[in-house]
Amino acid sequence: QVQLVESGGGLVQPGGSLRLSCAASGTIFRINVMGWYRQAPGKQRELVASITETGTTNYAGSVKGRFTISRDNAENTVYLQMNSLKPEDTAVYYCNANLWNNRGYWGQGTQVTVSS
Repeated sequence: QVQLVESGGGLVQPGGSLRLSCAASGTIFRINVMGWYRQAPGKQRELVASITETGTTNYAGSVKGRFTISRDNAENTVYLQMNSLKPEDTAVYYCNANLWNNRGYWGQGTQVTVSS
């Protein structure tokens, strides 16, 4: 059994910053890809950023240059540093991990609200 626990969401003013964390625990041999997705009300869940075990990153165009994803392989943890936040970044952010056995797991989600 694998669990993903997210933290770091909250309310922030436009232009502000937040840092999300997601820690994976359980029976883990290796995590191939870790990523962050988000889902705004009435919209589909979308990829925000992902990072491979070797550090290759991928970003949605809407967050490129503002968000930075990183991971600590020893701690099975992934981070998302979000700067210059905009109201349209408001969503529930979900952590995802794709393991060595091609099984995927999701966190419970953390709310990010960007509002003045």
